[in-house]
Amino acid sequence: MTANNPLLQDFDLPPYSQIKPEHVEPAVDQILADSRAAIAELLEAQQANPSWDGLVLALDELGARLGRAWSPVSHLNAVCNSPELRAAYEACLPKLSQYWTEMGQNKPLFQTYEALAQSPEAAAFDVAQKTILEHALRDFRLSGIDLPAEQQKRYGEIQMRLSELTSKFSNQLLDATQAWSKLISDEAQLAGLTDSAKAQMKQVAESRQLAGWLITLDFPSYYAVMTYADDRALREEVYAAYCTRASDQGPNAGQHDNGPLMSEILDLRQELARLLGFAHYSELSLASKMAESTEQVLSFLRDLAVRSKPFAEQDLAELKAFAAEQGLDDLQSWDVGYYSEKLRQQRYSISQEEVRAWFPVDKVLSGLFAIVQKLYGIEINELKDFDTWHPDVRLFEIRENGEHVGRFFFDLYARANKRGGAWMDGARDKRRDASGQLIAPVANLVCNFTPASPGKPALLTHDEVTTLFHEFGHGLHHLLTRVEHAGASGINGVAWDAVELPSQFMENWCWEPEGLALISGHFETGEALPQAMLDKMLAAKNFQSGLMMVRQLEFSLFDFELHATHGDGRSVLEVIEGVRREVSVLRPPAYNRFANGFAHIFAGGYAAGYYSYKWAEVLSADAFSKFEEDGVLNPQTGRAFREAVLARGGSQAPMVLFVDFRGREPSIDALLRHLGLSQEAA
Repeated sequence: MTANNPLLQDFDLPPYSQIKPEHVEPAVDQILADSRAAIAELLEAQQANPSWDGLVLALDELGARLGRAWSPVSHLNAVCNSPELRAAYEACLPKLSQYWTEMGQNKPLFQTYEALAQSPEAAAFDVAQKTILEHALRDFRLSGIDLPAEQQKRYGEIQMRLSELTSKFSNQLLDATQAWSKLISDEAQLAGLTDSAKAQMKQVAESRQLAGWLITLDFPSYYAVMTYADDRALREEVYAAYCTRASDQGPNAGQHDNGPLMSEILDLRQELARLLGFAHYSELSLASKMAESTEQVLSFLRDLAVRSKPFAEQDLAELKAFAAEQGLDDLQSWDVGYYSEKLRQQRYSISQEEVRAWFPVDKVLSGLFAIVQKLYGIEINELKDFDTWHPDVRLFEIRENGEHVGRFFFDLYARANKRGGAWMDGARDKRRDASGQLIAPVANLVCNFTPASPGKPALLTHDEVTTLFHEFGHGLHHLLTRVEHAGASGINGVAWDAVELPSQFMENWCWEPEGLALISGHFETGEALPQAMLDKMLAAKNFQSGLMMVRQLEFSLFDFELHATHGDGRSVLEVIEGVRREVSVLRPPAYNRFANGFAHIFAGGYAAGYYSYKWAEVLSADAFSKFEEDGVLNPQTGRAFREAVLARGGSQAPMVLFVDFRGREPSIDALLRHLGLSQEAA
């Protein structure tokens, strides 16, 4: 089996088309067995007199081998989910969880790390090496190294169960999303929808051998109905199906219900925190973040809420008045997107749909690449002839001064059996291996945009363009690192509440005239975005930014409150209701079960960390204000940002890197100004 198992071979890029579900478990079993034996050997050799190469680098080699096999499996599970692959993936989760727990609780290994940190050799380590050691010792403590055996065992059980539950949450959300659809046979019911949205719905229906138009809960389809459908009953029906996914409510009530999983996940996280000596899971979460305390996070969020809520109330009052003029006196959640779009069009004569024609995907990509080439001195070229998981996937290479820097895959379009949302994951870390060879990084960048329709390229809304820039910012953070130690290269070792800095930072160029000139061009004529349209887009930029801000603060406060107060007797629903009373201006219907689909905190890495988006937005807005001062395509400022932030990965504390670039600590003023939520902006 070993000889024929692609996951056990040495490869450059993963042989995606050759990886089969039956390869997964045997490969993981083999690698874990080999790793355990290697660690036992390594400890024998290193315990008395540890060295960086003998300990840290040797473990990096083992980690790289495991990552080489598991990373493509995990990726395929997200982008080409099938029952067989899912079963193979899930069979490995407890094994991996057990392995990492063993590593984190390996007393001789911990002592060898401690000995290395105190050795004469450590004095000569570079800053990244020192940080990696510091983080390793912290992570041993957060893995229960100091606990008695019985509690260590319980820690391992909790971690194993959590890995199963969070994976199941993700699966049930995907299944619930795919379980509902609505076939429309009379086109009149779709009045108001754009031709491109209807063409997409027709294409999906045809792919399932159906006649008519198929509405699904994939985001492009849901968004089209909520934004453009004149039929209010249809909007309500689709809204109800979407916001009750994986819950005890709605058309598929009780199917794939994530409710019981959420309760168990929260209970186990709280138990884990207590085991490790923290009062709540939020404190455990902050032990490895930039924010210093739960009080600091909550006061940061509440301060933003107090500043933003008056703007949100004003936005809602205007929207209600506008809807009333159109004959609607009781504005509900399923009306907000529709009337907001109508109001935007009336006020600014511009719509997301109208600008699509100026953002064909290839023009956006070439403009995005031109921007980063100018800022960071890199070249980006497309590569052909590579193994892939889907025909739409594209591969690009970054070079600098003719030298290879890294590669990234783009998987941009929504399709069946693909997880919703947008994300970047590191497929391979940059590092120098034991033989001294430099391994270049590889990234996966995944989105869920509307694909091309017959006779037209894929055309992006401006929101989608912003999403693409955001994920590419994460990609650059991973790919442009200069750190050659795996533990701090790229996004490794970066505090979670600073990891969104490079991604949110990139979004700024989607709004700058110099950026827009490069990323826009009409898909038929190639003409640049007309000045009049650009002016309207800029005028509309902060349209309803108050409403958007309180929505994000609702998510952030809900997540943090949930993890900071768990055990005080309130249910998930009661926590979100409390937060809505405090910050929301429009209350959703009682059947709304938003939390059951909140994968960021129940299946992603954002538990007690969703505030990171707002926290990092302060950093990114302030960092970008330097470009506003120097010129948004200023290569010197671009190189300075690259060297201070992108190149240094997790080698130093984020505040140190920020101050190195900006010359001072961050201020919230730039963010409020950018969003039109400051008195000057108002």
